[in-house]
Amino acid sequence: MRVMGIDPGLRNCGWGVIEVDGPRQRHVANGTVRPEGKAMGDRLLSLHQLLSAVFAAMAPDACAVEQTFVNRDGAGTLKLGQARGVVMLVPAQAGLTVGEYAPNAVKKAVVGVGHAHKNQILHMVKMQLPGCDPHSPDAADALAIALCHAAHVQTSGRLAAAVARA
Repeated sequence: MRVMGIDPGLRNCGWGVIEVDGPRQRHVANGTVRPEGKAMGDRLLSLHQLLSAVFAAMAPDACAVEQTFVNRDGAGTLKLGQARGVVMLVPAQAGLTVGEYAPNAVKKAVVGVGHAHKNQILHMVKMQLPGCDPHSPDAADALAIALCHAAHVQTSGRLAAAVARA
């Protein structure tokens, strides 16, 4: 199964793709798209086009996005929410259901603690995906989101199988 994680952003939108085969996880690719334009509509359109091209090239089987957390700045939170809407639209257009995870859930799944720092996330992503060199901190976060989603999908699959056997 090929899993894509996306860390939404209007300036830097990180993405990461991993291949999952049972307990084995392998880094496929990662990067950062940087939408262009000064007007909000132009930036959102650019984000959609750039992310759609990455999505088409990577052809993931599953996708997950980090949930928006409320910043101190309400306007900033609304702008991030708009970017997140575009980010969720791209996999939905490909017919995928998008997993959503709170930042603390991603950190807990990858690092083991919900309030990990960016450098801890980067370190654990590199440990779990040997040879991986994230393009940016946003790409490292996206890979962490993909790892979190892969773990949740596998766990829910095992749970469903156990319930079916019972």
